[in-house]
Amino acid sequence: MKNVLIVCGVILTVYIIYRVYRYQTLDNGLDGLIKKGAVILDVRTEKEFKTGHIEGSVNISLGTIRERYIELDPDKTYITVCSHGLRSVKAENILKERGFKYIHNGGAWSDLQETIAANNK
Repeated sequence: MKNVLIVCGVILTVYIIYRVYRYQTLDNGLDGLIKKGAVILDVRTEKEFKTGHIEGSVNISLGTIRERYIELDPDKTYITVCSHGLRSVKAENILKERGFKYIHNGGAWSDLQETIAANNK
């Protein structure tokens, strides 16, 4: 029983740390950026993208972003999204390293989609 409680405690702690990290790295005002023409860059795999995505988003997987970033306009504003928010942070950093100035972390694509839908009501 003690081992089960320890495992549950560790899982809960990891989850809490993840949620705090997610909210600290998530940029605010994304809906406003989208209304001003920001491009949503979905960095999940093509297969994941096909299972669902935000309408109008562009799909360049994290695994190919180091080669395919040249397809993007460095003067445009991009919001990176993925399934949970970790790959979007990595993609954001990679693009910033390559000179992109207007890159924002949008976290999980499904959460951003809900925010967009709620703000469009």
